[in-house]
Amino acid sequence: MAEQDVALTEWLKPFVEKLGHKKRRQMCPVYISGLIGPGDRKSIEPMAERLAPDRYDRLHHFISDGICDAGPLEAELAVQADRIVGGSRCISGD
Repeated sequence: MAEQDVALTEWLKPFVEKLGHKKRRQMCPVYISGLIGPGDRKSIEPMAERLAPDRYDRLHHFISDGICDAGPLEAELAVQADRIVGGSRCISGD
């Protein structure tokens, strides 16, 4: 499991850097781990119980406040998708 945690942390790094606030950067990996990790219930309370029992409020705050400007995350997603998929872009009609 530790290898998976390191791999996830590395993959998330460019996205987390775009979140700005320190608490948001800390809680993002916890939330993503909760979504993709084991456990049937993917709501905040059971994920916090499994991954960060002492940080339920922070995890809830991370989700409930939302992101004011998703632009930097969307731009990073495009960069990472391009890096992973690679190749030239096809535009219809070319």
